[in-house]
Formats: sequence, structure tokens, C-alpha cells
Amino acid sequence: FQPAVVDLGFQITVIIDVSAVLTTHNGRQEFMEMKYYNGCLFHKVEKDFLAQSGDPTGTGSGGDSVYKYLYGDQARFFNDEIRPELRHSKTGTIAMASAGENCNASQFYITLRDDVDYLDDKHTVFGTVAEGLDTLTKINEAYVDDKGRPFKDIRIKHTYILDDPFDDPPQLAELIPENSPLGKPRDEVAEERLEDSWVPLDETVDPGQLEELIRSKEAHANAVILESVGDIPDAEVKPPDNVLFVCKLNPVTQDEDLYTIFSRFGSVTSAEIIRDFKTGDSLCYAFIEFEEKEACERAYFKMDNCLIDDRRIHVDFSQSVSKLWGQFRQSKRNGNKDEWNIVKDVTVPL
Repeated sequence: FQPAVVDLGFQITVIIDVSAVLTTHNGRQEFMEMKYYNGCLFHKVEKDFLAQSGDPTGTGSGGDSVYKYLYGDQARFFNDEIRPELRHSKTGTIAMASAGENCNASQFYITLRDDVDYLDDKHTVFGTVAEGLDTLTKINEAYVDDKGRPFKDIRIKHTYILDDPFDDPPQLAELIPENSPLGKPRDEVAEERLEDSWVPLDETVDPGQLEELIRSKEAHANAVILESVGDIPDAEVKPPDNVLFVCKLNPVTQDEDLYTIFSRFGSVTSAEIIRDFKTGDSLCYAFIEFEEKEACERAYFKMDNCLIDDRRIHVDFSQSVSKLWGQFRQSKRNGNKDEWNIVKDVTVPL
């Protein structure tokens, strides 16, 4: 017997039956020395059936036998070595995934359950998984598309030969790389998926950060909707940071009153109570704009819950972007949207 180790994040130890399938054994062993399998995808996983790999293109339609590299194109495939004593009787049975009778190349599969006797006498069984069945369990649980390709890539990271009773052919030496290749094979053309190093977001951040990220994404989605219906000029717009929103005002309070009161914190450029456009009556809320952000912040901390005209007011930073519409329309007329103040990656209230 000749064991080898395939590192899939967790190690799998494979025992190959040398005496029964010599040609297949030599092909697998020499491929491992060439690091041919390094980075190969498990391009097909059928739950409770098998997992297939060994194609450097990642598509399931590629791969050559080691004998092509040693002896030329006429040796791309090698013959079946089917033995009655080697059956698909237990989980972890390893066999060649051939392209037809006597058309074995580089692809192989590993069974994911016992008694897959349907495949007996059809494919060359050449080994079994001796250690690492827990890795096969993880592969068996992979989420896959309608073609069996895992949504999250599963790769053979490295292969190592622990013991080999046979000498290598002399041509092999020049095919063995100095260093073990990392990453995906250079011939891979399969559609990009999540790499096996990918970890779901909810496993990398604490619950508070996750909630904040979710709220931010939802807020941005809402902002895109508001832009599409014309409620805001742009989904990425940030409300001005020098404007306060004041509500719960007494209907008798006037613009001049607010201007005088809030001027103690800094220069006020405007103090506007919002009124009914038909009657002119106060709607009991207003916007106070300061020249400087610092003055706005001082007023926010000092004025919330204060009494004005016997009414206890509420003060917050404005989330309105209505005053930016003028800038936006002007920039559209000039044909340059970047002229107006857009700040990226901001949270618009839900």
C-alpha cells in the first residue's frame, strides 16, 4: 500500500492499492509529485453520492493523464484497471472519473456514502480515505447549484507523498516544481465563486456591528428608492451638518424669535418656520442654519428640551436635503453632477 495526504483545510489520508492498479497508482503518485492537483476544485458534489475533482480547468471537462506529459499526446488517456475485489462498498472509496471506457485521465471522485454499488465494474477503484472522514462530511454538506458546483469553492490545497515503493521515471524530474504552487491552477476557467477562505459576515463581526451594517444597507436601499421617485436629489447625498431641526414649537413663535435665541451659539444664516402654504399658519417646526458646524453642535446640546413661548421644544440635526435641490438642478444644467456637495457612504434615516 502507498499512502498520500491531500490537504483540504483538514487532512485526508489516502491509501492506494498498488498491487491491483499499478498504472493508476503510478499516475496518481506522479501527479502528486508534480503538484498537478494543487488548487483543483471539487467541481461537482452530489450529496450522499460522490465528490469529483482533479480537473485543473475546474469545469469537469478538462484534465490529462500524467502519461501525456511523459510520453506525448497519444498517451492522454490510460486503460481501466477494474478488479472484482475493489468495490464501492464504503464511504471514502476513491476511483477514476473516466470519459468513457479506457479513457482515464486526471479526474477522480470520492464516494460520500457506503454501498455505491451502481458504480462497481464501471470505474477504476484505486484507493480509500483512511483518515479525514469528517472532511468528507463537510464536503457532503456543501450548498451547490443545479450542476452540482459548490457555491463556496472547495479546493485541494496541497498533496504530499508519504511513501512510494516504486522509482520515478527519469522524465518526471523536470516536471516537478521547485515550490508547491498556491492558489487556483493557471488553467482554471471555471466561473468565480466564493473562495474557501471566505467567512460569512455574521461570523466575523459582533452582533452590534452586524446590526449597524444591516441598517446601513437598508437605509441606502431606501435612499435609492427615494431618489427614483424624486423625493431626494441623489441616493448618496448627505444632509447638511450645519442645520438643526426644531419641532414642538408654539404657533405664536416667529422666525425672528428663533433667530435671536439661536444666535447666542454662533452666526445664524437662516431661521425658517415651516408654514402651511395656503393659510400661512405655523406647522410648529423649523430649520435653523448656522455658518459653522461647531455652532450647530453647541445649539444641539444646549437647546433640546428648552422652553420657548411656554412650549418645550425638541432639537435634532436636520435630515432634510430639500435645500440641496437648487444646487442639484444647477449642476444638471451645467452637465456636471460632481459640482455639488455629495458625500459617499452615508446613512439616510429609515
